Amino acid sequence: MGASGTVTRSTLRQQIADALRDEVLAGRLQQGREFTVRQIAEQYGVSATPVREALFDLSAQGLLESDQHRGFRVHEFTVADYRAMVEARTLVMDGVIRDIFSGPPPSRAQAAKYRESLISVRRRADEAARAARCGDLDILIGYDLRFWRELGALVGNTYITDFLHRLRVQCWVFAVPYLRSDVDVRDWLWNGHPDLVAAITLGEHDAVRAVIDDYNAHALMWADRLAAGNPAHPGHGGKPTAP
Repeated sequence: MGASGTVTRSTLRQQIADALRDEVLAGRLQQGREFTVRQIAEQYGVSATPVREALFDLSAQGLLESDQHRGFRVHEFTVADYRAMVEARTLVMDGVIRDIFSGPPPSRAQAAKYRESLISVRRRADEAARAARCGDLDILIGYDLRFWRELGALVGNTYITDFLHRLRVQCWVFAVPYLRSDVDVRDWLWNGHPDLVAAITLGEHDAVRAVIDDYNAHALMWADRLAAGNPAHPGHGGKPTAP
């Protein structure tokens, strides 16, 4: 909000980008859907400029494709894309874990701040795991993304945090249509968030590695099942996948 209480253009731009990203994650704005700047501006009752900027922001994040003649289109991720994203985050997370446990021990002040930060992360973990066990996809996505972002912030490298956050958003965008059409969705949602926080809190390298390995193996197993079913779109059969 600006000094006068009005919404600034940069804030409006971010609000529109967040709203559209939420629409995609909720499955209401489906992959392959085409739209124009004018349509979105009319939908939200705002001018075209912040909408255009928001749409280009989402395009830079890999969620939209832009065409100067047809407007914008929600990007369609394939099983191969999903597998590549999981493999990319695996490599980055492997490096992060290695650096954390091979680096010098933190000072007393750093350790205290670290433990304090983990309190918030643990709450996110518990809520995410609870939503996963209940099969509440909307709540799970929000808490899962916040959990990993807050956990990643403990590393102190915003480039790594932003990169992994972008990958996880894309993974969810790919997964949502499949998950929403599956009656056994609770069987396909990873809920090991609290186990990871517990292992990190204790500083146990092997335990952290085991939980992360399970997280990534879980995702790749689903990718294998999707590939075996060979569905081009959610309605074409095959089992669902999830981040």
